[in-house]
Amino acid sequence: MSLLEIENLSLAIGGQPILKGVDLSLEAGEVMGLVGESGSGKSMTALSVMRLLPDAASAAGRIGFNGIDLLAAPEDRMCALRGDDIGMVFQEPMTALNPLKTIGEQVAEGIRWHTRANRADAEAMAQRMLERVGLPAERFPLSRYPHELSGGQRQRVVIAIACALKPKLLIADEPTTALDVVLQAQILELLRDLVVENRMGLLLISHDLAVVTEMADRITILRGGEVMEAGNTAETLSAQSHPYTRQLAMASMHVPARAKTHHAAGTGPLLEVKGISRDYPARRRSLFHRPERFRAVDDVSFTLAPAQSMALVGRSGCGKSTLARIILALDEPSAGTIAFRGETITGRDQAALRPARRDMQVIFQDPYGSFDPRQRVERLVAEPLHLLDKRPTPAERRDLVAEALHQVGLQPSDMQKYPHEFSGGQRQRLSIARAIITRPKLIVADEPVSALDVSIRAQILDLLADLNQRLGIAYLFITHDLTVARAITDEVMVMDARRIVESGRTADVLSQPRSQAARALVDAAPDLHRAIARRMREQG
Repeated sequence: MSLLEIENLSLAIGGQPILKGVDLSLEAGEVMGLVGESGSGKSMTALSVMRLLPDAASAAGRIGFNGIDLLAAPEDRMCALRGDDIGMVFQEPMTALNPLKTIGEQVAEGIRWHTRANRADAEAMAQRMLERVGLPAERFPLSRYPHELSGGQRQRVVIAIACALKPKLLIADEPTTALDVVLQAQILELLRDLVVENRMGLLLISHDLAVVTEMADRITILRGGEVMEAGNTAETLSAQSHPYTRQLAMASMHVPARAKTHHAAGTGPLLEVKGISRDYPARRRSLFHRPERFRAVDDVSFTLAPAQSMALVGRSGCGKSTLARIILALDEPSAGTIAFRGETITGRDQAALRPARRDMQVIFQDPYGSFDPRQRVERLVAEPLHLLDKRPTPAERRDLVAEALHQVGLQPSDMQKYPHEFSGGQRQRLSIARAIITRPKLIVADEPVSALDVSIRAQILDLLADLNQRLGIAYLFITHDLTVARAITDEVMVMDARRIVESGRTADVLSQPRSQAARALVDAAPDLHRAIARRMREQG
């Protein structure tokens, strides 16, 4: 008997079919990759196994786990299984963590609940698990809160919570989406070790075919709630016999057609960053110690020309997002200045910043956290329109929102929905729609496609490339995905330990990196062709 057996699973929510006869099996000590576009039913399959479905959901079929039919099991039995025998890493770490509890409390909570360990023992186990996922005690004490961590660091906490009790089955829903490529390689290695050490079954949900190929023994490809193809991972992705599998593989390596951008002579730089540093007060160690200062960004300078596309790459926690907030005037630098379109914006009041805010938009890393969950999409996407000199009428506003949604692959009817009604990838598309609605001169994009499946990512990169060429929008892409940097940017800057350590043309830096930080990123970046070739060699 398999560790996990899903037989003819069908799921409907409010009468709308979501899953249509899904079959899937997973053995102990095996990794199964579950792949498909956003909205294909990957996450709903995982939630069905965990029995974390909405009240309006109705499921049919069978989900067998260690001889237990999970669909028929009473809720108290499921509570005993969740977090102990079955762990889950959710897609969005900030919404999966409790903002009012420290990371130590949250990792230790499941340990105490299932093992009845005392507080000291549970905290010691929590600390060991956090260290194993790359959060050592000297830098990340148990007393830290989720908001004090970067997106990648929060994802590591979620992984620590899920793996703390060495579950028999781990469901990982995009477990490395928010991680830089170096840490991603470390986390994937950790998951592989846990599979081997504990004979754990791993259901890996991902839109990254290279990651799935590196990790998974077998693969199941979903589309529209149905299984399109299933089989040995390397053989399936090498043969690409199903048209949809071929489509996904092509999309994962998609490079938008881009003409070379030309900076108009005499116009001057669009953005000038000069000597930016940012210090934050560290936590006071005791009443008698003066609080120390933590430097998040250290003496960063660069310029961005009109219509230029530049990438800022680096490991999680190196200062990329802090620098982005300073550029957007959402945070004040401790030293240095920012000039936009020839005017200094550092230290200016909100009224004086209004023209700059109209021409400088942002795509945040966490799509769900950047939206008010109580507002409908129409109002959320239209938020930047208040910066226009002439306010649009309600009818004009709806037309602008509908056009923006259409450009990112959504429907005008979606404007009446709430953010929670969309998948993670669809919410990121809403973020991009909001950013482009005012036709800005500069978009600062903090991991703009990290939550998107490969097909939608290809479409969004095409869209961003088109807007760059047609409307002259400049981009500052903050990313750990070197594939995105290669595909969409003219130049790249490598950030490490709060400083820019290397910069130049994207092709030159990523093909012949000079700095140790850049070499580490390039070496750790997943590659689909390389992964398939390696797996085929291993199979003989």
